[in-house]
This record gives sequence, C-alpha cells and structure tokens, in this order.
Amino acid sequence: MRADRLLALLLLLQNRGRMTAPELAGELEVSVRTVYRDVEALAASGVPVYAERGPTGGFRLMDGYRTRLTGLTDDEADSLALAGMPAAAADLGLGAELVTAQLKLGAALPTGLGERSRRIQERFHLDAEGWFRAADPAPLLAVVADAVWRRRVLRAHYRRWGGEVRRELHPLGLVLKAGNWYLVASADGTVRTYRVSRFLEVTATDEDSERPAGFDLAAYWESASRDLQARVLQGTARVRVTPAGLRLLPALFGAAGTRAVEAAGEPDAAGRRVVDLEVETLPVAVSDLIRLGLEAEVLGPPELRAEVARTVTGLAQRYA
Repeated sequence: MRADRLLALLLLLQNRGRMTAPELAGELEVSVRTVYRDVEALAASGVPVYAERGPTGGFRLMDGYRTRLTGLTDDEADSLALAGMPAAAADLGLGAELVTAQLKLGAALPTGLGERSRRIQERFHLDAEGWFRAADPAPLLAVVADAVWRRRVLRAHYRRWGGEVRRELHPLGLVLKAGNWYLVASADGTVRTYRVSRFLEVTATDEDSERPAGFDLAAYWESASRDLQARVLQGTARVRVTPAGLRLLPALFGAAGTRAVEAAGEPDAAGRRVVDLEVETLPVAVSDLIRLGLEAEVLGPPELRAEVARTVTGLAQRYA
C-alpha cells in the first residue's frame, strides 16, 4: 500500500539522513520515478523534505524534524523476533513487516543509539542455511505458520520414512535448522517434530490448539536434538588418520568429528593418530568413512573394517 511506503520513506530519511533517489528506490523496491512522486506527496502533506542537487545531493528532512508515527502493529511486533533473519521472516510472510518495524524502532531511538544500531546491521549478518546445499522447498509453510500464530489445530497428511500418515496436530512452534523448517506439535498427547517440507497436505481448522502447561520450545528442541544424536550415532569406529585426515574430521562428521580430534591419541612416527569416531549404522558409516579416502584406515570394529574393505575392493574392480 502507498501509505505504508510513504511511512517507510519518511522513516528511512529520518534514520539515515540524506539519501539519493536510487538508494531509496533500492530500499523500497520501487522505481526512481515512484520515489520522486512519493517525495512530492510527503512534501504536499507538510513533511519538511528537501532535495539537494549535485553529486553529493539527495533528499533529506529538515534538521531537527522527527516523526512520532513509530507505533508497531501486531504483525510488526511479531516480526521483531526474527530481526536477525530477514530470509526467515520472508518465508513466514513477515518480510515487509520486519523492515517497517526496524525502521520504526530506529526512528524511536535517540540519535546516538540509532547510529550504533545501524552500524551493527551493516557489520553483522546471520545466514541460517548450510554450505553447498539448498533448503528443501516448503510450499505449505505459510499455512503451518498461520496455524502456529493463531493456535489452530492442523489436519495433516505427512510423508515419513516408513510411509505416509494422517494426523491431527496441535502446533507448538516452528524451528529453523540449517535452512530447513520444522514444526513442533503434539499428536495424541505426544510432542513430535515434523519437517515442514514433508507435509503433503495441511488444513487449518477452527478448533483451538491445546498447549501443554509450561511448554518451552527452546528446551524441547535442545532435548530432542540430543535424543536424535543418541539414536543416530549407534557405534564407535576406531580409525587411524593422517594429519590431513584429522583436519577433515570436523568438516565431514561435525560435532562427532570434533570430539574425535580432541581425544586423539599421540602421533606415530608417520604423524598418524588413532581416533575413536562415533558413527551411524553400518551402511552409513561405510559411506561416510570412504569420503576420507587414503587419509584414513578403519581399524575396527571387525565388521566395519570388513565392509569398508569389501566396498573399496568393489570400487577398484569397477574402475580397473
């Protein structure tokens, strides 16, 4: 809406001082011509906005002028929890509200504090996605998020590893992990985690969702993450690694690799060290360990060493 854009334009000039028409157009995602029209509309409404010509010119407000139109709407207030994650706010349909809320807060801050806040925004950025992989598309995220906001029961058709299920879910919260969205919800009195990209169909009902007394989303997620790691890491491999292999462990195995490096034995004459590395099931462990190539030798357990040897032999025959 134009009224929202005019307010955003006014707050930009109040927060940042002099700005050129192209700079304003970029911030507002409109054309330069639209910026000129909006500036004229602000001036016509009595806002003391001036144009300064020349290579260092632009638009600015009269010295000392500050608007008091800095109240936050409900959606703008909701968006502030995602202030460090603009992409996540956009995923949830709160991108525009977050921009406006930040401008309003900047306008309400004293001059010195406002400048410090702007410097932090210029110098720090949070990117929640993992390297070299795109987040799964989650076309039903908006429906799920709306049910979370409004505390509405969801009827969901979900695809899991063991097949498809249909459940009635009481949404408790959304979590963004490594670029992917997860819904935490209770079903039949049990709290579970659902990957939003795996929902095949969701329908929000008019029924109010029940929330367990004292439920803490952050505490639940921390506990669920520990439980998942305990279930996934089912064994320990003893591996002799070269110095290069030792450096690769944290990158390839994450926290398990870091723990293995920290507890590594003393180097032998060739600089190799023996580490105990937490691994998943046998097929997954073989696939993961082969990525270390000649920088590692699996010493045990015997069944893992034998399976790695069988796999490597098969590869050698294929590429002979």
